[in-house]
Amino acid sequence: MNGIKTRFFEYYEKNETKADMAFFLGGVIFDIFTLADIDDPFSIGQQIVYLLIVGAILYREFLVDAGVETPPIRFKKSWDYRQLAVHFFMGSLLSVYSLFFIKSASIFSSFIFILLLMGLMVANELKPVQKGGINIRMGLYVICVLSFYSMMVPVILGFVGWIPLILSLTLTGATFYGLYALAAKRLEDKQAIKTHLITPCGTVLGFFFLFYLIGWIPPVPLSVQNMGIYHNIIKAKGEYQVFDENPRWKFWNKGDQDFVARPGDRIHFFAEIFSPGRFDDSVILHWQRYDLKEGWTSTDKIPMRVTGGRAEGYRGHADKGNFQAGSWRIKVETTDGREIGRIYVDVEMDSTSVAQRDFQMNIY
Repeated sequence: MNGIKTRFFEYYEKNETKADMAFFLGGVIFDIFTLADIDDPFSIGQQIVYLLIVGAILYREFLVDAGVETPPIRFKKSWDYRQLAVHFFMGSLLSVYSLFFIKSASIFSSFIFILLLMGLMVANELKPVQKGGINIRMGLYVICVLSFYSMMVPVILGFVGWIPLILSLTLTGATFYGLYALAAKRLEDKQAIKTHLITPCGTVLGFFFLFYLIGWIPPVPLSVQNMGIYHNIIKAKGEYQVFDENPRWKFWNKGDQDFVARPGDRIHFFAEIFSPGRFDDSVILHWQRYDLKEGWTSTDKIPMRVTGGRAEGYRGHADKGNFQAGSWRIKVETTDGREIGRIYVDVEMDSTSVAQRDFQMNIY
């Protein structure tokens, strides 16, 4: 057994970069295909274990670097590979949280935030980060802890908004204040503790709050599973029948995004929105029309209740009868204004045709 372990470490030291990238790509692919629901108990427990392991290693490393603690004697040889453990567990956490944020993100409003998350995943693989000072790794750890709270608090409360945000920030701050209090009992240099613990925490919390104000933070755990534009929607026996005349070769269209309207037609919008069990909140269906002089102008804001418990997502719809020809979009937003998704529709008026229309039906 010891021979196998020795050969493994020798191989890793000779091929460190290739091995790290292989584990990184393998981990991301594995997470994509095995990502559980955000409220899955096993997944939550796994995240807690990973966070505790990384936190314990970083805390012990901080005390060792400060000269008030020595490496654990029982695990002295393993301690030399602590960075590999931190790298693995933190990479897994960043991967999972990035995937959850991506699921809830509207690419139109959260593009920069998603790029930053992906950048952090890549940064975790870079040698300057892995071998850099504890400040860098502590900053990444703060992001993991904050991501965990920002996902779990809305799941527990059953809604998104300012209250879950403030609670998530508060819990993260309290966690790192607890680490500060523990370190302060062992180390007299309070400035070093603030530099390595409080400063990374405060910086991450500040940027997260700023991104929330700008509207870049996706509203986890809500996510749009499916949405489309239709000429008619009928609910019968717990199912939604949707009707469109979109030609099948326009496979990229979600229903009648090229909407040809006759007198008496209404634009029907349908959406499936995922939320965890026991979740009960509202979203806003924000209808906007493009004006050449004023740009996108708001016409209607229709609330839609969202409750959890269905894997495919909560189904809802809204329709609009008072409309004009031109470009329209419907944005699905939280009650605090964060965008979950959007869809565009180009309306063309046809008041002369009398030919019978051929509608296709789909069931949701």
